Amino acid sequence: MTKKKIIIGSRGSKLALIYANIAKKKLLKFKDKYSFDEIIIKKIKTDGDEIQNVRLSDTGGKGLFSKKIEEELKESKIDVAVHALKDMPSIETRGLLTQYFLERNDPREVLISKDKKILKDQKKGAIIGTSSLRREFQVKNKNNNFKFEIIRGNVDTRIKKLKDGLYDGIILSLTGIKFLSLEENISQIFSTSEMIPSVGQGIIALQCREDDFEIQDILKNINHDKTHKCANVERDILKTLEGDCNTAIGAHAKIENGKIYVEAELFSLDGSKRFYIKTSKELKYQEQLGKEIGTILKEKSKNSYRK
Repeated sequence: MTKKKIIIGSRGSKLALIYANIAKKKLLKFKDKYSFDEIIIKKIKTDGDEIQNVRLSDTGGKGLFSKKIEEELKESKIDVAVHALKDMPSIETRGLLTQYFLERNDPREVLISKDKKILKDQKKGAIIGTSSLRREFQVKNKNNNFKFEIIRGNVDTRIKKLKDGLYDGIILSLTGIKFLSLEENISQIFSTSEMIPSVGQGIIALQCREDDFEIQDILKNINHDKTHKCANVERDILKTLEGDCNTAIGAHAKIENGKIYVEAELFSLDGSKRFYIKTSKELKYQEQLGKEIGTILKEKSKNSYRK
């Protein structure tokens, strides 16, 4: 290849850099095959890292975590962008390509609480920290006795806020907890049916320029096929719903024995109504499945999930 150095762009958080280094390690296995000399990780500060006290939906949505990284990618300042797929908008940025994914990590959600109490044992009026409307509505759907307050910041910061007494419990992604070796803090792990994850949760996405065929050729080697199929189904649900940060939606796809199984739920704008679907299809029909599920949810909800 003509490039002798591959530059990976990443957010500068501890967790984001772990993701970037996983991608780097996998790509380095193909160093001799493609004749490049080195891989460099470039830290990029995003608006999502700067704004810490409001919901993403109030400040510009998921793009806050990806926009500046994507700008550097479009300007050829980096060659590959590494993202947590759950933090990416469903609509692809013009000129860029997000079609390469590392094998999915554990997509489940966890509760971290004071005194290690599980959710059902929390007192009435307990303060639960989350900035996700999906998580808030999922919990309210089971138990409406809690108060919810916004919590932002990296995982360590959120756990410190809990220990400082600002919250009785916080809900986080298990993937981040595992990578940061913070499992001892977990009070409860929810199954993917108890709390359906965010679209793409647990998936590391690799983005490149649409016309950079050399990089695409390398990325194909580390793309995980089952994860790729599941990611596209989940993202197609979100695209069909034209979902954004105000859309409280969970979707989880998995592949077993030649079939793809999907669970998805959508909440009305105020969280009072839940629309749910569970289905499966033979793998050969998976390309249309996300659109079909999104259409069913849209019809069931009668657009009550939109402003």
